[in-house]
Amino acid sequence: MATLKETLAKKIPGLRDEIKSFVKANGAKVISEVTVQQAYGGMRGVKSLVCDTSVVPPDKGLIIRGRPVAELKNELPEAVFYLLVTGEMPDQVSTAALTKELKAHAKVPDYVWKILEAMPKDSHPMVMFSLGILAMEKESVFRKKYTEGMAKTDYWDPTLEDCIRIIAALPTLAAGIYRMRFNKGARIEPDPALDWGADYARMLGIKDPKGEFANLMRLYMVLHSDHEGGNVSAHTCHCVGSALSDPYYAISAGLDGLAGPLHGLANQECLRWAIMVRDKFGGVPSDDQLRQFAWDTLNSGQVIPGYGHAVLRITDPRFAAFREFGARVCPDDDLFKIVDRVFNVIPDVLREHGKAKDPWPNVDAASGCLLYHFGITEFEYYTVLFGVSRALGMCAQLIVSRALGEAIERPKSVTTEWMKQTVK
Repeated sequence: MATLKETLAKKIPGLRDEIKSFVKANGAKVISEVTVQQAYGGMRGVKSLVCDTSVVPPDKGLIIRGRPVAELKNELPEAVFYLLVTGEMPDQVSTAALTKELKAHAKVPDYVWKILEAMPKDSHPMVMFSLGILAMEKESVFRKKYTEGMAKTDYWDPTLEDCIRIIAALPTLAAGIYRMRFNKGARIEPDPALDWGADYARMLGIKDPKGEFANLMRLYMVLHSDHEGGNVSAHTCHCVGSALSDPYYAISAGLDGLAGPLHGLANQECLRWAIMVRDKFGGVPSDDQLRQFAWDTLNSGQVIPGYGHAVLRITDPRFAAFREFGARVCPDDDLFKIVDRVFNVIPDVLREHGKAKDPWPNVDAASGCLLYHFGITEFEYYTVLFGVSRALGMCAQLIVSRALGEAIERPKSVTTEWMKQTVK
């Protein structure tokens, strides 16, 4: 058995040497160019970041450390975190050791709850979640070690410790916020006998006699854990962390980016659309009804939520995993039936329509209806669930960045006048 820290410690010297040699030999080579459209269009497609934890090829979907995400759908989230950090899949003993380490830090300090209880009763759950993490910054091991003085080559060690503590506390914090914000009753304390995802499910207080909600939480946490380094949450976390801000600052900042409507709210919009379809037709529409409704939607200038992706040109493998789960657990649920029927009808409509670059569903097309099925009907909370999961990837990327000694992020900006003169 090797712990996460031991495995990473063995790998770091070789990784540092490999990258140092690679940059020395190839540092002047060009890997990307930037167009005016890209500069004004959010840098989409500009290759300017390095992220080894995951990649998203357009024809394959999410690949975590060389493993297609579909191969990881039955793994525990903590095992996937181990994989994200080290590039190795842990054995059962190592996974159990990491679970135990996480459970040892699952408690959220009392002062955090006092801060959250003092907030307005209608505060957004994501504000409460981000603030809760930021409030725990006084617990940062990295800040203490940095203040005391340590070698740059050791930065990864207290970063790892901070990230373990953050990840450990997230389910307790997120579940407590759910129960507090939506009047679900008293907080439920963590259970040291349960794995990370199952305990999160239990602390939410959702009735789960067959254990399927726990299975959904495990699956949800794995599928949303990481998605390259250029998405807003991951990039924000990396940028803030590159200034050597400790992980509490960086993760909180990344979650603030996730809260934006263009990043973390897509599953809510997809679910609202499915509910609207159900209400319009008084249940599950026929294929012909759905096809005509889709055309009416597109012809009015609107889009079909959950279809299309900035990168992918195939059905998102994460959608397929959620669809498989739904077909097994809740095949007779009307909202799931609508999601399933949309998948069978809409791609052909979008192809005929001709304007969509990608007519296939992404992960958000299916996740919301499953949460709704189990009774989490508070849409505002969905991004918190996303955030608990995405923190795994943000933490992993931050640990690796510190291990490799990456520089502070500082791209050069130019003025519009400079742009005009340059393109003449």
